[in-house]
Amino acid sequence: MKEIDVTDTILQDQRRRCLGILPLFDPRKGTTVLEPPGSGVGYWVGTPSVLYDEEISKFYLYYRVREPRPMRGTECHIAESEDGIRFSSIWQARKEDFDSSSVEKSCLIKTLDGQYRLYISFVGHADSRWRIEMMEGSNPAEFRTDKRKVILTASSIQCEGVKDPYVLIVGGKYYMIVSYVPSPKNVNEELQKRMHTTGDVYNTGVSKSHTGLALSNNGINFSWWGDILSPGDSWDAYTSRISCVIYLAPVFIALYDGASTVKENYEEKTGLATSFNLTHYDKVTEKKPLLVSPYASGSLRYVDSIIVNGEVYYYYEYARQDGSHELRMNKVGLNH
Repeated sequence: MKEIDVTDTILQDQRRRCLGILPLFDPRKGTTVLEPPGSGVGYWVGTPSVLYDEEISKFYLYYRVREPRPMRGTECHIAESEDGIRFSSIWQARKEDFDSSSVEKSCLIKTLDGQYRLYISFVGHADSRWRIEMMEGSNPAEFRTDKRKVILTASSIQCEGVKDPYVLIVGGKYYMIVSYVPSPKNVNEELQKRMHTTGDVYNTGVSKSHTGLALSNNGINFSWWGDILSPGDSWDAYTSRISCVIYLAPVFIALYDGASTVKENYEEKTGLATSFNLTHYDKVTEKKPLLVSPYASGSLRYVDSIIVNGEVYYYYEYARQDGSHELRMNKVGLNH
């Protein structure tokens, strides 16, 4: 008789239950929050980061606007809303403000002492590699790009690029989840040029997109923990990038972006993974993605979520019929 691993059996059962615990949404029934700046592939509005401030009953939303090359990520905004649907921009910056060829996903949080912070990723001018810096203020409208603090760089964690931060504060400690590209073996001058000439190592196919973790006691000085979610061997074989984490006791449920090859870079779909300690994640959707768009590439990516008054608000980038991406929102009750 085959010996049964009881621990593994319990884990598999808990992972299956997460699909029932997490209230999911029908992407086709989402509400369009923002439309892309143009029609066709490469015109996107998305990479959302959403924050609900309970003290003032207000939603804040960070988003990025993108156009086809050579423009890329041209500008980013923070908008405010009373209902989580109708937003008005209160802050914006352009890629030139960062001396960058492209800006991307950020994470907007409110610290334990009441300060707002924006952890933003963009391509550094000096080395053409993705990096993460931070701005802070007493109000999101007060962020100043000339007062940034360096948080993580490719060289500081010994990789080829780091971006797309997602920050949680748990037990007084800051957990920064990021997308990073490990350095391939035997890097020479020719390979360096291939990886970084375009300013986007993620789109070269030289190495894969992993999810890593950095830890901090103050949200400024981070120490690198290491890899927490790696590419699989199926639909997420090239990219496995956690976009948000939802805590539904006793488990942390992560939604992550996956791509099978470099050809699906920029057109990722959404999967699900679970964790009990924020330092290791197990994939639930190993064979196929959990959420897709019915249009064009099928891309549905960069999901962020918050729980407000017993409802989960999901914000995500969604492929339209013409190949562009819009920013959508779905609201689902926790007991749905």
